[in-house]
Amino acid sequence: MHKNNVLTRAGGLWTRTFNEVAKEYPAITTDYLHVDAASMFFVTNPERFDVVVTDNLFGDILSDEAAMLTGSLGLLPSASLGAKDKNGKIRSMYEPVHGSAPDIAGKNIANPIATVLSLSMALKYSLDLDKEAEQLDRAVQSVLDDGLRTKDILSEGMKEASTSEMGDAIISKLQ
Repeated sequence: MHKNNVLTRAGGLWTRTFNEVAKEYPAITTDYLHVDAASMFFVTNPERFDVVVTDNLFGDILSDEAAMLTGSLGLLPSASLGAKDKNGKIRSMYEPVHGSAPDIAGKNIANPIATVLSLSMALKYSLDLDKEAEQLDRAVQSVLDDGLRTKDILSEGMKEASTSEMGDAIISKLQ
């Protein structure tokens, strides 16, 4: 996703580079969408997407939009995966889509689930700890199945939890 019809220099380079890399993976189907059209489809037809490849600016915007499809920025993990290093490990960075959320730091109201699920992605994709990643994912799902919710995803009939209470509940499911 890009906007190469308007951002011709950056978009053209981005598209050429993407197409060159895509040739190395012929089994993977690729498609191009302008970012504004993709933004619309995120809302109207989100199941259309599996993996999205874009630059940092558009990725930041689209990931926030996609997070809201889940109900909150507090639920969506993210990963920036790069090339493999000389030891064959993928260079990567993991973080919740919302970043560090400094505006709510120290208030015990943040939803820790995106952070926990970002760790799960790191376990799986960088540390080859698939079993542990699955355990963490199941623990998060179990807590949600129990009806525990932070304020950002609270709905009728659910029990409100602070950041630390949600984290403790997830940890308890691992033991």
